[in-house]
Amino acid sequence: MATSAVPSASHRLRSIIGGSVGNLVEWYDWYVYSAFSLYFAKTFFPPADQTVQLLNAAAVFAVGFLMRPIGGWLMGRYADRHGRRAALTISVLLMCAGSLVIAITPSYAAIGVAAPALLIIARMMQGLSVGGEYGASATYLSEMAGQRHRGFWSSFQYVTLIMGQLLALGVLLILQRTLTVPQLEQWGWRIPFVIGAACALVAVRLRRGIGETTAFTRVSVSGAPPRSAMAMLMQHPRAVATVFGLTAGGAVAFYTFTTYAQKFLVNTAGFSKNDATLVSAGSLAIFMCVQPLVGAISDRIGRRPVLMTFGVLGTLGTRPLLTALSTASGVGMALMLLTAALLVVSGYTAINAVVKAELFPADVRALGVAFPYAVAVSMFGGTAEYLALWFKNMGHEGWFYWYVSACIAASLVVYAVMPETRHSETMRDQ
Repeated sequence: MATSAVPSASHRLRSIIGGSVGNLVEWYDWYVYSAFSLYFAKTFFPPADQTVQLLNAAAVFAVGFLMRPIGGWLMGRYADRHGRRAALTISVLLMCAGSLVIAITPSYAAIGVAAPALLIIARMMQGLSVGGEYGASATYLSEMAGQRHRGFWSSFQYVTLIMGQLLALGVLLILQRTLTVPQLEQWGWRIPFVIGAACALVAVRLRRGIGETTAFTRVSVSGAPPRSAMAMLMQHPRAVATVFGLTAGGAVAFYTFTTYAQKFLVNTAGFSKNDATLVSAGSLAIFMCVQPLVGAISDRIGRRPVLMTFGVLGTLGTRPLLTALSTASGVGMALMLLTAALLVVSGYTAINAVVKAELFPADVRALGVAFPYAVAVSMFGGTAEYLALWFKNMGHEGWFYWYVSACIAASLVVYAVMPETRHSETMRDQ
């Protein structure tokens, strides 16, 4: 069987940086929706009180998540058959198109129900994009990273993912200081979507210049006949179940303390929109910097101990943290509490991508990572914000705190029984 030379350290680094920059742009586009929904909810939906309008926006956010399994399936299979680089390029183009549609869609007052319909279509396109992006980028970074420091380098998927959120919040902070609230609600919220569409085109160019992974090259020249995607996945039932199970609790925790946190601070804790944005941005900046450290720790002690730490602390600490955050008396206290929560969540985010990649062989890796992850994150992560607002609207917001704790506890069981993947045979010599 023909093989390609193992890439040099400099080649690995250039490819990891190139892949990571594209990942950053993708996730900026994805999170701009959440960051600016406080302002554009009035544009796309009929008049109602703030919680109801946010519920409508959150429902559309969840619709985008429903498309992620389809994107994970299609793009994961494409990445396994035609290359990680090709799949990453297509996912960026889809994200660009979705952002552009949102930026130019007229208001509900102008075109009626067509406005939310177009918003849903745009988020469906972005859902397909993100569904494919996660599996392809997780696979690409893991395969490019090399054996000894795979946890460290793979953590940059979440470094750039969080950086995308920070950029979205940074644009929001700038616009909050340069435009009035009426201006933001009328037209200013469109600016970040235009920026996202333009940056996605730049990312396409960058991704066309990155190298293909050795792992994919070896599979592509092996001469093995193509098999159906379902048949390939069914050969790894335990790995598929493990990806689903380890994702569920982590996804709920991640989306609770990142995308929903800003709204929680405004709608529950009573902070101003500006202060809530500052708290979210500050905690995310610290969260981002911690990812490589946790990834490096997993390279030394293993993946399971890190996941177990998240599972135990998340199960026991989520309800007290959210309760304290709901009554936080100032920006400093809110920042401390939210940062503490995100430090715990780092035990999942920093290494979840590499763990999933280490569970599968190269010929089904992108699909195996992307599809069960996308199903779990759609069911649990994509609905977290909606459930939180729904419980609040019912007058039982505390029930959501218990829900998050229960989801993390369920994943903790998976962490306790799953195999250690740090020295996975499926990733050797890559």
